[in-house]
Amino acid sequence: MDQANNSQASANEQREARRLQYLPWERIASDLDHPAHLARKAELRRACAAELAETSYIAEDAAIFTESLAMGERSWIAGRALVRGDVILGDDCTINPYACVSGKVTCGNGVRIASHASIVGFNHGFDDPDRPIHRQGVISLGIVIGDDVWIGANSVILDGVSIGNGAVIAAGAVVTQDIPALSIAGGVPAKVLRSRGAPARKSGIADVEDRLVRLGQKAQEQWPDILACWKTPEAYESLEADGIRRPAIRHLCDAIEIAAGFGHLPPDINQSETVQLLQNLQEREAGLFPEEHSRLHGGSLREDPKALYNVLAVGYALELLGSSPRNPVHAVELGAKELDEWLSALPWSTLAWQAGSVVDAIGTAMYFNAKYFGIRQSRQELFEWLSRHANSVSGLWGEPTALEGWLQPVNGFYRLTRGTYAQFGVALPHPYASLETVHLNYRNHKGFAAQKYNACNLLDTIHPLLLIARQTDYRRAEGEAIARNLISRALDRWRDGEGFPFADGGEPSLQGTEMWLSVIHLAADFLSLSDRFAFVPKGVHRTASVGLGL
Repeated sequence: MDQANNSQASANEQREARRLQYLPWERIASDLDHPAHLARKAELRRACAAELAETSYIAEDAAIFTESLAMGERSWIAGRALVRGDVILGDDCTINPYACVSGKVTCGNGVRIASHASIVGFNHGFDDPDRPIHRQGVISLGIVIGDDVWIGANSVILDGVSIGNGAVIAAGAVVTQDIPALSIAGGVPAKVLRSRGAPARKSGIADVEDRLVRLGQKAQEQWPDILACWKTPEAYESLEADGIRRPAIRHLCDAIEIAAGFGHLPPDINQSETVQLLQNLQEREAGLFPEEHSRLHGGSLREDPKALYNVLAVGYALELLGSSPRNPVHAVELGAKELDEWLSALPWSTLAWQAGSVVDAIGTAMYFNAKYFGIRQSRQELFEWLSRHANSVSGLWGEPTALEGWLQPVNGFYRLTRGTYAQFGVALPHPYASLETVHLNYRNHKGFAAQKYNACNLLDTIHPLLLIARQTDYRRAEGEAIARNLISRALDRWRDGEGFPFADGGEPSLQGTEMWLSVIHLAADFLSLSDRFAFVPKGVHRTASVGLGL
């Protein structure tokens, strides 16, 4: 009888062990403390220094071949699941039977991964058609999954993707792009179908609109006092990059643009004298606008960043004053060979932002030349050069750097396209690719923080998103999330009577105020809320194209 009882007990134990392979949620305290289970966890701690919470559970037939593994409290991996690479599971995460988690994958708390899902945090190289794919190595950007995410059966999540908190991935979906928080995504490729908790979402939009209106009211009431803070009897001053207050032509132009954004000119400005001051900056031979008349002439002025930037700042300020540049900008009217030499010599691989700023000045000079002097001959060559040199994979011009990743090319993309494609209403050559890279840069910099949360980085994100949206709604939900975040944070960054600092942690300035007001307008425009914001940029950061044809 004892032998029969022992045999039955053994059979029951084996059946229960097999059951837990597929139903690990039925585990109890004794299963966690079973010697075989403790031995499995001990072996993983030895093999890959796994960090395993005491209440985590790993089924006997789970195939785990990780370089590193972390599992939080009450998380489990079922039998027949494959887990390999560098994997982090927070608390209450579950991997069901036959799911595959590979590469660099980080999960928050409460992530549910259904059977036969594949989460692949690496990718094979395949760009070289002359080499076998298996010899081209692999890259791993990593996958980040937020809290309270449900990943449905047979879904696939590809490398480089982030999935926001509370998202649901439908069964069979193939996720190739970021999924915003609280979104329900499905299809191949996966797209956002709707959001969880529609009433909460509507409330969020209402809150964004309310904050947008309140910020606009504050700015509209306070802009004259803000300008007065920086006005001296001789000029407009403001803080510059080194934190020192000094006069500059840019500050005068910023003051004109701030006032114009609210439908006015700066108080006490003498319009005719200001027009004459700005027109007199233009050097006759090159047609550029050096801050002070330099001994450099002709092509040499192309090396002066202020002379190039002032094509924009001074040129648009003159338009807002009802005037225009006095002379054509001869420096940009070049033959195809000379233009190619100038553009090709720009620092695309190391300082793509700087290179893009030069193209911005060239395109804007061509706009003034066409509008006021009827000169159009070089514009076609400019767009042909840009078309030839656009990278079809990134959609941008220039290369990422080891220190900043895609930051330089993305920021250069804004400057370049602002003065060319946006200004003349010309379609971008690779909108889908450029959109992917802009989102990748935003994600890699975690939406920017501290001093990186500045007018430049956010302008260089939201303007491309708005420009690309004129050609496609691809990834629009993610762009809307960025725009809402910008507006939601802006009211708290505004300083009454002072305006906006250029970067978090800094002091308000004319440049910071003008640029951030423009950034918020662009974000509102992306959300179709621009009519709810009192400021409309009408100079450097305006969004309406001028056409004029090629």
